Amino acid sequence: MHSYRPAPVLEALGVCSEDEQLYRALLARPESTATDLTTFVDWPANRVGRHLRSLLSLGLASRTPGRPARYLPAVPEAAVELLALRKQAAIVEARLGASVLTAEFRQPDAFTVIRGTEAIAQRFYQAQQCAQDEVLVLDRTPYARRLDGVRYRIIYDMASLSEPGDLAAARSAGCCRMLRDVPLKLVVVDRRTALLPTAADVVVELGPSSLLDALLRLFELLWKQASPLTPSVSEGPLTSDDQQLLSLAAAGLTDQAIARRLGVAQRTVERRMQRILKALDATTRFQAGLRAGQRGLLV
Repeated sequence: MHSYRPAPVLEALGVCSEDEQLYRALLARPESTATDLTTFVDWPANRVGRHLRSLLSLGLASRTPGRPARYLPAVPEAAVELLALRKQAAIVEARLGASVLTAEFRQPDAFTVIRGTEAIAQRFYQAQQCAQDEVLVLDRTPYARRLDGVRYRIIYDMASLSEPGDLAAARSAGCCRMLRDVPLKLVVVDRRTALLPTAADVVVELGPSSLLDALLRLFELLWKQASPLTPSVSEGPLTSDDQQLLSLAAAGLTDQAIARRLGVAQRTVERRMQRILKALDATTRFQAGLRAGQRGLLV
């Protein structure tokens, strides 16, 4: 048994010191059995077996057939060359992996926090004055003044249209729809600037970013779910007033809520609804809404 242990030379190639020690033992004792190596290096049998398996996987040793199995060391020059090639391949793979990670990496979304009622109102006004194509709005925006030539799409929260005058003002604001429980307030100008109220007197302004993309997708999803407030004028058995009433009913409003929003008596709403059902040959409001949509009588 040797007490002298030379300095390892294969660590840089991913070979641990104990694997190298056993490899050197094989170089000194080619065709040794596991038992021979156990005696030579003075290790327990399970430790020798573990490192022999490691040498085999690294290509530093081979095993002869038959019993007992004998182990042959790989020629050092060939073994080192193989290890070096593997190391180079690992480095190349790591670099490729780094490029993938770099492509996935995105800087935190840039944003600006605006505080104070006056500053917020001014920023909403400025942002919309710069609009060229489209303004998207969730809930109402008391800071806005519509611009000629700019398309507005607005989704109002049902609770914000509690009075008949609110409904009339909403319909005059542009292409608008109504939804129960709009989850947040939002203004997006030309799909590149978003103003997002987050607390009382606090607004976050977002530029092009993954968060803005997500907000745009949310808006389009809510737009599909919302009910039109401005019915299309189409030929058919429904008047514009009928279409408006049916749109409100489709949004989930009760007769009492519809009457309050339209500024009429509840009995008037009930009577008009019965006329709509008869005109569409429907027995339920759901069936009436479905048939009106199939005939293109509602947006």
